[in-house]
Amino acid sequence: MPLRRFLNIPTVAVARNIVLITLGAFMFSFGVKAVAVEHGFISGGVSGLGLLLYYLFGGVGIGTWYFLLNVPLMFVGWFSLSRRFILYTLYGMAILSVFMDMVTFRAGIDDPMLAAIFSGAIMGAGVGIGLRSYGSLGGTDIVAIALNQKWNLRVGQFNFLYNLVLFSGGFFFYDTDLILYSLVLSFVSSTVMEYFLSLFNQRKMVLIISDQADQIAQDIVHVLRRGCTFLHGRGAYTGNPKNVLMTITNTVQIKRLEELVFARDKNAFFVVENTFNVLGEGFSRRKVY
Repeated sequence: MPLRRFLNIPTVAVARNIVLITLGAFMFSFGVKAVAVEHGFISGGVSGLGLLLYYLFGGVGIGTWYFLLNVPLMFVGWFSLSRRFILYTLYGMAILSVFMDMVTFRAGIDDPMLAAIFSGAIMGAGVGIGLRSYGSLGGTDIVAIALNQKWNLRVGQFNFLYNLVLFSGGFFFYDTDLILYSLVLSFVSSTVMEYFLSLFNQRKMVLIISDQADQIAQDIVHVLRRGCTFLHGRGAYTGNPKNVLMTITNTVQIKRLEELVFARDKNAFFVVENTFNVLGEGFSRRKVY
């Protein structure tokens, strides 16, 4: 059976996923080897545990430590996630291990705080780009994705909680300042990763309460080319029935929508909420790992 059929995804999408994982792996490796290692930081996650073991015991390279520590986590993914995810993640683990040993240059950032912020941003971007594929770079991402699929726990939240445990243990046998800098690195990495995961998916949910709801709905459909839905409400003070319009738009069209609404009804209520993941026709597809 061809690999692309086993992965249950078109050939072009396979190439896209491979490119995303490769780019993410290189960026993550650069953040670790070119910046974090230079200052003795612990990067967090399985790579952080690998770095800690590398600092303490040496022996094999960081990439090899990373791959060996990932092996038991693959069994978790094998029984809780799709085979497609596991195959992509195996590639991510392998290419990341290779890049870890290949990157030997240093970024030359002297200030440790700047180094922690920069390396955290680069590493978080790398993990986020990798997770935009149907795989990951391995490590705690395997467990994080499994928990996200089962209980909707955010990936960045799990990684940060895991890193807190890792760094708490590191206080007993590692320099305190380096642990604190590493916590900054971990926080920045988790934040940037969440940003990259929501990149291009951020939308605005708008609720509109107006006596001209029917006309506004027609403007949304025919002028903005957006769908909308009537929600039936009732005024708490007057008891009168009200049509509440709900629509989803992007940050580019939000001002245009505001103009259309208040051109129809200057007394309308216009409520905007940020939403980072909209699934359905015209927006994102549900992503199953």
